[in-house]
Amino acid sequence: MRGHLAYLSYVLRHKWFVFVACFQMKVPTWRALIHDWHKFLPKEFWPYSRSFYNRDGSKRNKRDATGAYDPTKVGGDFDLSWLSHQRAKHHWQGWASIGDGGTLKSLPIPEVYLREMVADWIGAGRAQGKCDPLGWWMANGSKMILHEDSRVELHCLVTKWDATHGGK
Repeated sequence: MRGHLAYLSYVLRHKWFVFVACFQMKVPTWRALIHDWHKFLPKEFWPYSRSFYNRDGSKRNKRDATGAYDPTKVGGDFDLSWLSHQRAKHHWQGWASIGDGGTLKSLPIPEVYLREMVADWIGAGRAQGKCDPLGWWMANGSKMILHEDSRVELHCLVTKWDATHGGK
């Protein structure tokens, strides 16, 4: 039970920080309000809480030094939960089309979702106690399957945020 409460506390903190960052990134209020609503659904909430928190509420460290983790290595019922989560429009994975032969094609991401994506990185960083979206982007951006226009726009958005907020 404590693990579930610890995860709930994290999600609420994350949502608050994303909400604030959405204003900074000029994301519409409606998008900010519904950001990650699916994390409260049983198909995501229970697997996430079990994967990232122990029963006593202590945190399981699944992330590397940059704050990233490989969700394909978590296993168990988390796999289906991750599949659901990554389909949110502010996740780059939702804009990678998989062909019948396994080929991948990146689609351009509309600017509003790019802005929400950056707000998500800011909120996740703040909720974990280290807000460095530019550093995170520099360490992880090359691993993302992105349309070139979206990659350029993301870089511009993160760089501009960093220049005006500098990790605040």
